[in-house]
Amino acid sequence: MENKYEYDLGDIVELRKPHPCAPHSKRWKIIRMGADIKIQCLGCNAIVMLSRSDFHKRIAKVIKEV
Repeated sequence: MENKYEYDLGDIVELRKPHPCAPHSKRWKIIRMGADIKIQCLGCNAIVMLSRSDFHKRIAKVIKEV
């Protein structure tokens, strides 16, 4: 699968669906990259690990870390 997004460790990404912790909590921080990608919710600090293919399906946009 082709990846149309450019992202790196520490970037903030927005997923398509919100996290259950808050109705508008779609933003996550990338905290680990490898075969899997580990992301942390910016609303409740929950940590989730996704496979790269699953991550690419769920991502809506990348907000670069400043």
